[in-house]
Amino acid sequence: MTTNQAGDAADWGPDSGAWEAWSRSVIQNRLAQHARGIDRADEALLCEAYHDDGTVDYGSLQGSAAEFAAAIAAMHDGAPMSSHRTSNMWIAVENHSAISESYVMAWVTLPTDGDPQPHLVGGRYLDRHSYKLGDWRMQHRQYVLDWITQFPSPQPAATRPAFAPQTFGPQGAHFPWDAGSALMAAHASSNKSMKESVPMDETQALEEVVAQQAISELGCRYARGVDRGDPEIIRSAFHDDAAIVSGAFNGPAVEFATAIGGLLDETSIRVAHTVTNHWIDIDGDNAVGESYVVAFQGTKGDSPQDVMTGGRYIDRYERRSGEWKISHRTFVMDWTTSADSKDLMGLGMFEDMVKGERGKGDPVYAFWQAAG
Repeated sequence: MTTNQAGDAADWGPDSGAWEAWSRSVIQNRLAQHARGIDRADEALLCEAYHDDGTVDYGSLQGSAAEFAAAIAAMHDGAPMSSHRTSNMWIAVENHSAISESYVMAWVTLPTDGDPQPHLVGGRYLDRHSYKLGDWRMQHRQYVLDWITQFPSPQPAATRPAFAPQTFGPQGAHFPWDAGSALMAAHASSNKSMKESVPMDETQALEEVVAQQAISELGCRYARGVDRGDPEIIRSAFHDDAAIVSGAFNGPAVEFATAIGGLLDETSIRVAHTVTNHWIDIDGDNAVGESYVVAFQGTKGDSPQDVMTGGRYIDRYERRSGEWKISHRTFVMDWTTSADSKDLMGLGMFEDMVKGERGKGDPVYAFWQAAG
């Protein structure tokens, strides 16, 4: 999110009714930026999440935020791709200070008890934030470790054609080679407003909060449409002339909305996409964003697999006739893992639970109709 010198406006500050909502949205963006900095091994981006006098406590890594950023960037550079998914954000704002607790699940490859293997690490960030020099940034972070589980090393990826228009999807990388970062920069430069930057007031702050919420909900709409096999919901997240590069399908979003359902029906028993880490930069009626996704896919066939894939959506958004929608989406894949599938949904405590499904038989449709 674009952050202006909000504190300079005479009618703007902690006494304003919009201050807390705006502050929360900026802090959420900072938390997403911090994850981006780690996962891209981007020292400068990670430093920017903190004030210059910021500090951290990661156990063996304690001290200044600048020292932490340099150490983390060096640790991740050259390692397999990671993804730090931040959720459950609980933020309390008081004047120019704030504290937050957020949950994080990190996919990282580490040599904990032998050769490097993929791990899923669960923990929490206990953060202190401050508003100084017209900007919210992190002041101190303490990491709390809650759990760890280990996965087998993945099999070598199959060779694919150098250029296959209908199936090509970019792969994630560390800064400065990451395709997602390059796309973000390209989207931002093409949409950059020529308007002179002015101090933010209460009205502008509320507009940014509303815009960020509307844009974030597009990701939820897209995920539901794909997981339920509902082309109308998918189309509703995109402008009519939007394009998508998903790897499975590259082309007009209106065609993708129908094609992806047929493809998944042929290959999958069920799918689920969970989206978080919304990092959004708004500039008038245009915006660019990155969000993290982990997709579960239960495949069909003689040897069914449970597949988990981690990646990012790199999006360009436009507000037309007062409504935000996606005008271009690219999926960047960072990692994937798979294991032999086990049909566990009818066993034990899961036997009598309501089951999700693709199509209008899923309980969410009756739920929304009853609520409406």
